[in-house]
Amino acid sequence: MIAVKQINPEDTYEIRNEVLRPHQTIEACKYEHDHHQSFHLGAFVNNSIVSVASFYNECHPLIDGHVQYRLRGMATLKKYRNNNAGSSLINYAEALMNEKNVDSWWCNARVSVCDYYEKLGLLPQGDIFEIYPIGPHKLMYKVF
Repeated sequence: MIAVKQINPEDTYEIRNEVLRPHQTIEACKYEHDHHQSFHLGAFVNNSIVSVASFYNECHPLIDGHVQYRLRGMATLKKYRNNNAGSSLINYAEALMNEKNVDSWWCNARVSVCDYYEKLGLLPQGDIFEIYPIGPHKLMYKVF
């Protein structure tokens, strides 16, 4: 059973490092806006954190909406993929964003997970672009 709750930014760093930035230092997993107009979620199994996601109040010029949030640093431990941990985080986050009257949310999705985000209702925008040293990405968004 997946339980989702809000967590501190520091609680995301280990999973961000293991899943998203394994060849970088833990310092690379500390994002500039972690403590500024943001919220962070963790998915737990038996009181152990297995998936994380961070959302920042940040607008993208190509996305419609006056109040936007950006998803950054979403990661699920390999053993817990396909167990609805990520979708549970997104559902919880969307409920929180609805309470905040958010118009839309967006992310720079790794190309390898664009199909996953489309299943969650996000739409692609624009061309594929490179984020060094991580790889190819696509802007994806969802309007409420």
